[in-house]
Amino acid sequence: MSEPEFASALQNAVARAIKDVASIANLKRLSGGASQETWSFDGVGPAGTQGFILRRAPGGKVVPRSATAVALATEAKVIRRAAKAGVPVPPVRYVLEEHDGLGPGYVMGRVEGETIARKILRDAAFAEARPKLARQCGRILAAIHAVDTTGLDELKTVPAKVQLEQYRSIYDTYDYPHPVFEVALKWLEERLPDTQDLTLVHGDFRHGNLMIGPDGVRAVLDWELVHIGDPAEDLGWICVNSWRFGETHKVVGGFGEVADLVAGYAEAGGKGMTAERVKFWEIFGTMKWGIMCMTMYQAFAQGSDRSVERATIGRRSSETEIDLVNLLYPKAAKP
Repeated sequence: MSEPEFASALQNAVARAIKDVASIANLKRLSGGASQETWSFDGVGPAGTQGFILRRAPGGKVVPRSATAVALATEAKVIRRAAKAGVPVPPVRYVLEEHDGLGPGYVMGRVEGETIARKILRDAAFAEARPKLARQCGRILAAIHAVDTTGLDELKTVPAKVQLEQYRSIYDTYDYPHPVFEVALKWLEERLPDTQDLTLVHGDFRHGNLMIGPDGVRAVLDWELVHIGDPAEDLGWICVNSWRFGETHKVVGGFGEVADLVAGYAEAGGKGMTAERVKFWEIFGTMKWGIMCMTMYQAFAQGSDRSVERATIGRRSSETEIDLVNLLYPKAAKP
């Protein structure tokens, strides 16, 4: 499908499905989104102009998803459920149907803000927001974990033990020994939590998936890794050093402290969260990201994705090894 054909099909779909939209303008593809296409456009109609984002499958084609990713229609369903629970999310306006001829995807309202960590962590425009973000993230995560999962049968239940087995299997498949990962996998296996209260888990709550303005977090984006699991997983993931982007002294996303994250979680009704639980999942998340980097290198080396991005990220597994040494042996890391 050519771009003019794509634009015409999209205009027909939104004009038919969304009230007060007669045509579209300013259609452009955004660079963000490694696994899905992301398009920005304006909807024009009698009531004025509205900003929209289209998230759809690459080329509009149904392709095999990773074992952890959910379908786009499921993403949209979960986002709508999260919105009802008070989670800040872009409003889902329309889920594409087969007769639209655009493939799987959904249209949501455009939320203004910034997702680039370098700007959020350093620019003066976000100076007042930064000290508040950790607590705010804790409150948002409590809201996510309180979402009613009744009827969300598409979601997989993936507690810590199941995830650890999955990543051990992936790691073993590559036959490329990383001794630090071996130690981390053993450490995690010996300390697996017996979590009884499993909840909705975003699965990728970090910079890049948070739309942030000078007032703080405006929307939680990219729900493709959503699942049922240990709620502490989300809190630990945003603490992984790879998501601090150089601001290593601020454990939570390079902008805050774990104490504030946990306090915000409790303020919003989250139960049973402790710094110890978060630390376990920080270590788990660091190991997981390291193996994910290995996966990206394999995609490059085997020729399924020869992009510079895959090769570059693939090399970052060594960074996570350093992070794991510092986490598992903190006394040895001190000068």
